[in-house]
Amino acid sequence: MIRPHPAPSASPRWSVLALLVAVVLGAHLVLLAGGFTLNLPQAASAASTAAMNPSDTPPAQTPAEQTSAKAPAVHVSTVRWIVPEPPTPQAKAPIPPPAKPKPSTPKAQPAPPSVVTAPPAEPPAHAMADAPQEATSVPDEMVAQVEHTVATAPPAEPVAVAQAPEPEPPASATQAAAKALPPAEPPASTRLHYDVTGNIKGIGYKAQGTLDWTVADARYEARMEMRVMLLGSRSQTSTGRIGPGGLMPERFADKSRSEKAAHFDAAQQRILFSSNAPEVPLQPGAQDRLSLFLQLASLLQARPQDYTTGQTVEMQVAGTGDAPVWRFEVGEESTISLPAGQFKVRHLVRHPRKEFDSTVEMWLAPSLHHLPVRLRVTQSNGDVADQQLSQMP
Repeated sequence: MIRPHPAPSASPRWSVLALLVAVVLGAHLVLLAGGFTLNLPQAASAASTAAMNPSDTPPAQTPAEQTSAKAPAVHVSTVRWIVPEPPTPQAKAPIPPPAKPKPSTPKAQPAPPSVVTAPPAEPPAHAMADAPQEATSVPDEMVAQVEHTVATAPPAEPVAVAQAPEPEPPASATQAAAKALPPAEPPASTRLHYDVTGNIKGIGYKAQGTLDWTVADARYEARMEMRVMLLGSRSQTSTGRIGPGGLMPERFADKSRSEKAAHFDAAQQRILFSSNAPEVPLQPGAQDRLSLFLQLASLLQARPQDYTTGQTVEMQVAGTGDAPVWRFEVGEESTISLPAGQFKVRHLVRHPRKEFDSTVEMWLAPSLHHLPVRLRVTQSNGDVADQQLSQMP
């Protein structure tokens, strides 16, 4: 027997669906209109109180609590934070004005402060606790102030160095020697020509010689040149100053194939040689082997009456390696004949004092300002050089 299927249940009524839709729409309208207010701080406070008080019923509230409940709840932390206050301009230490330099006194002054070596003063503990970390460095204003003080501060002990009285230099030995020397009157500038004859190791020769003498601005220059045919030439030069005592050489040079020289160092009172020979002390009135002829002419030109027969004249004479003292004897006056003519002359001679010394003779003519009109040098080995004035200047 076949039983019939049960009848299907009835579908939901449209009235129920309409009610649900109305409820949902109403809830949305209420939310959009702001009908409900949710106080989060108050809710959090209530939850915290409920957690600390597990009883079901909340405790009774006092009037003060009811009043405070109406206001928004404020969360107060139990942890205290110390917020440092920024430093105010009044809290900075006053910067002292730069110290004015005191007038120099004989007493030593203390050394100026130094940024590198002077440690900064340590602040109190509470100031370090309250100050921010950037305040631990030296302020720029303080650094600038210290640099200004160091720059303007006077150096330590300036008097001992700057104001120490210097001893007065002694009088120049050269000036003192010039005052002690006899007066001299150098001849005027001129040029003298000589005919030279002689022999070397028994061989005779003839040559031409020239003496150039120049005086200007209290200085002099002398040059003697000897020219030998087919053998070349040899020259001697002397330069220096002119003072009350006559010639003061500064340099003497003797040149043939090479040049050798002597230097007169008046400041150090010494004579130096380019040949590396030992230096020698410079004596007052020292001359060289060329200037000595002109110095003797200057002495006789100034006071001829002081140089009569039998008198002697001594002076230091420098060559290119030594500077011994030469002594000249004043001879008689006479008249000699030369290629340039006849001259009245005064004869002076230097006799050898050692084994290898040479004999030097000169004839000075008063008519030519006592310049040498004849010179003759005889070496210890017999070599002779005789030069005679060949023409009038």
